[in-house]
Amino acid sequence: MDKTLESQGTSWRQHLPDEAATVAFGARLGEILQSRYGGRAVVFLRGQLGAGKTTLVRGLLKGLGHTGVVKSPTYTLLEPYNMSAAEVFHFDLYRVNDSQELEFVGFDEIIDGPGLKLFEWPEKAADWLPHPDVEVSLEVVTQTQPVSREVAVVFS
Repeated sequence: MDKTLESQGTSWRQHLPDEAATVAFGARLGEILQSRYGGRAVVFLRGQLGAGKTTLVRGLLKGLGHTGVVKSPTYTLLEPYNMSAAEVFHFDLYRVNDSQELEFVGFDEIIDGPGLKLFEWPEKAADWLPHPDVEVSLEVVTQTQPVSREVAVVFS
């Protein structure tokens, strides 16, 4: 893991050679989010299908003390996680056709409350979501095993 992550200011890029590196990066990112934002931030996760967004979230949650299974919220829209160190809300908006759908299920209360809010496919609800504190973009570099990725992180 790059030891200068926190010192690179408002953005950084890193090569993630495999899934284990993506999980480790997620764990480190979780620590940074806790430190910089006191566990209260909006994070946009961008990348094509299979880019590793949920894998990164799995690492983030593991780094914050979650020991259970991490599921993609593709069909449920939201998977909440409560750990002693943090509260995390993992959204997957891939199946959202109209951002007003989110208002009817009470997501605005979650957005306004405490916790880390992680959004996969934020462009599906761009007119509804607040401005992100952090944007994470993942790009697959190699499709062969092990799958490698490039990650870019921008702090607002």
